[in-house]
Amino acid sequence: MSTKLFSELGLSPEIIKAIDKLGFEQASPIQSAAIPVLLTGKDIVGQSMTGSGKTAAFAIPAIEKVVPTLRAVQVLILCPTRELAVQVAEEVHKLAFFKRGITALPIYGGQSYERQFLGLRQGAQIVIGTPGRVMDHMRRGTLRLDTIKMVILDEADVMLNMGFRDDIETILKDAPKERQTVFFSATMPRPIRDLIEKYSRDPASVKIEQKEMTVPTVEQIYYEVDRRYKMDLLTRLIDLHDLKLGIIFCNTKRMVDDLVDQLEAQGYMADRLHGDMNQAQRDRVMNKFRKSGLEFLVATDIAARGIDVDDVQVVFNYDLPYDGEDYVHRIGRTGRAGRTGRAITFVSGRELFAIRNIERFTNMRIQRGKIPTADEVHEARASVFLDKLRATLTAAEFQKQDHLVERLLEEGFNSTDIASALIHMLKGGGEEAAAKPETSAPPARQERPDYRDSRPPDRGERPRYEDRREERPRRQEDRPMRDDRSDREPRRAPEKFTTWQPAASRPAKIVTPPPAKPIAPVAPVAPVIQAAPEVQPVPEMKAAVIETFSDAQILASVKPAPAVPVGPVEAKSGPKVKGDRKTPANQTRLHINIGEEMGVVPIDVVNTIAGVTGLPGKVVGKVDVRERHLFVDVASEHANGIVAKLNRAELKGHKLKVKTA
Repeated sequence: MSTKLFSELGLSPEIIKAIDKLGFEQASPIQSAAIPVLLTGKDIVGQSMTGSGKTAAFAIPAIEKVVPTLRAVQVLILCPTRELAVQVAEEVHKLAFFKRGITALPIYGGQSYERQFLGLRQGAQIVIGTPGRVMDHMRRGTLRLDTIKMVILDEADVMLNMGFRDDIETILKDAPKERQTVFFSATMPRPIRDLIEKYSRDPASVKIEQKEMTVPTVEQIYYEVDRRYKMDLLTRLIDLHDLKLGIIFCNTKRMVDDLVDQLEAQGYMADRLHGDMNQAQRDRVMNKFRKSGLEFLVATDIAARGIDVDDVQVVFNYDLPYDGEDYVHRIGRTGRAGRTGRAITFVSGRELFAIRNIERFTNMRIQRGKIPTADEVHEARASVFLDKLRATLTAAEFQKQDHLVERLLEEGFNSTDIASALIHMLKGGGEEAAAKPETSAPPARQERPDYRDSRPPDRGERPRYEDRREERPRRQEDRPMRDDRSDREPRRAPEKFTTWQPAASRPAKIVTPPPAKPIAPVAPVAPVIQAAPEVQPVPEMKAAVIETFSDAQILASVKPAPAVPVGPVEAKSGPKVKGDRKTPANQTRLHINIGEEMGVVPIDVVNTIAGVTGLPGKVVGKVDVRERHLFVDVASEHANGIVAKLNRAELKGHKLKVKTA
């Protein structure tokens, strides 16, 4: 279909000026065909791909037909979702910028009624709304359709799929019969054709050919991958292509929630969008995504239409869409308005046949991709880092540190070793971990460049969990031992407690001193430690209630002291007491690959879990340290998150490997 310049479409000078301000000169095929017909007042049925410019195709004629001096509703535009209604309203405002006296008002669920009442009373001429809220205003008498000249149904097929058919028919019946009726949609199923036959008058048809049903500027690729390894492949592709802004589509709300948790655990900035969220939550997420506060938006098909965000680089079909129409709408979120984009689809098993059906529907070939290896991902990360380094060196916008370099050279270090050490530090601990083939974790956040050039300068990179943990003092190693003061007298033992059990098992059981051996209320004395044979047997320790202790109590429990530990000390070898490893029903036992040989004590495990995850200490139960490994009980509801984050952490210089026992 041929295209024209906007100046050739017979538009008013005000509209041409607004289009020039937006930076457009040539109309898209759907605009070139639809605008002249709509200006004549004829009904029209438009079918075109998502992102082809349908909004301007009906908004420009609608603005041209409005009489500015008549303060009443003259154009009604129906949209299926709140997001699409807001997008259309913004487009209308931009196009009517130089048209004096024309007001457009969006009305939709979730917005204040008072604001909508005020806009309608002030005489908005163009109303953009969802069918449910439009019907609500009609019942209240705040929206009258007596002066309607044009009714436009945008994404009509979606409105029918969402169950708005009765509302649409009621609205069309209430509008004047001499109105102009416009249907726009990406697809035209039978229910849409029935509405067209019933409520339009000899409509003209404007249709983009089937071969153009998908955006030609979008590179389409699919990867055949087992469902268990989708997450690994997703992170590899993100790092390989250095993707900074994208949308990931899933078929279920539960899958959306799970995927967001996994991405956040690996250090990516991600958030969710699905039907269980209220309007305020959806607004917050979309505003954050538009302002580059997120790298990836994970969504169900509720977001497949109505999201107009510039520079979306990629759309991931993490779950294959149910039909070709959903596929078209999803990939239309990238490559918009002539920009290039990428659509990546994951398939497994018999889903490969669904790819063939989508190819037949779109009349386009989807290329099969080769899963990248860990070495390829590592090389891509290195290339990104070198590009940033070259840019910094070329710009020469850095402070010279010659005096520090000279000091190192005088100490006998050569220049290449100095540079290698600095790169090693910048890349978050070296390339060895990144090059391991068994992991596909994303690079350290220091490696990844700023994900948008337009990001405000005061917004720094999000620190990794390990970075945040290292910035604050550790309880044992970096904090001063507040109780270890040799120049003071020993602290008097509290009357309520007799002793603290060392952190061999947590929480400790508090033993009250028997009446026969009271603590003499004289000069301050060291804490009285009850002998091990008098302690209650193991079954009572199993029933101990999990408590949260203060820093002083924790330090007192682990610092060297000539105290006899309470309770039977578990031997490194020999038979275990039956039942001593039983995990409570509300907790999950984890296995960690370090133990006493590495100098690990239980409090180290508690501090590491709290520092890496940010969770309170009460989520940690019993810690059982063995010679070369250990077991720890954690709250079951946080177990998956703790495993994911600990597998990216270190303790006593050893890389942690954590799994459920």
